[in-house]
Amino acid sequence: MQIIKNGSRPSTKGVADYFTGGVRVDPLLEAPAPARVRAALVTFEPGARTAWHTHPLGQTLIVTAGCGRAQRQGGPVEEIQPGDVLWFAPGEKHWHGAAPTTAMTHIAIQEHLDGAAVEWMEQVTDEEYLA
Repeated sequence: MQIIKNGSRPSTKGVADYFTGGVRVDPLLEAPAPARVRAALVTFEPGARTAWHTHPLGQTLIVTAGCGRAQRQGGPVEEIQPGDVLWFAPGEKHWHGAAPTTAMTHIAIQEHLDGAAVEWMEQVTDEEYLA
């Protein structure tokens, strides 16, 4: 058993290349090999969001607070709220973030493949976000 004490891993700011607006990432778990799961608590300020991205082995999001938005490529922008669980299939292009006037927090869970858990792409435009 491994216990990761609260506060033992520092929070980081979302990197501008991968996020729009204020984002805080609090690492929760990076399992030792041969396991490959990683998890983080991610908090988006109002209007903040990820860039378009994919995950080689998929991603699960569990919304814990606030109100947000998410979109799969080619699909509608959907509102997400606490208790909602989202699954993005391996290689599925998507983005997620807060609503325009409300912050949102979720737990992000994904596995890494050959050291990579995400492939970042272009930023989500204001037009896409507000659709």
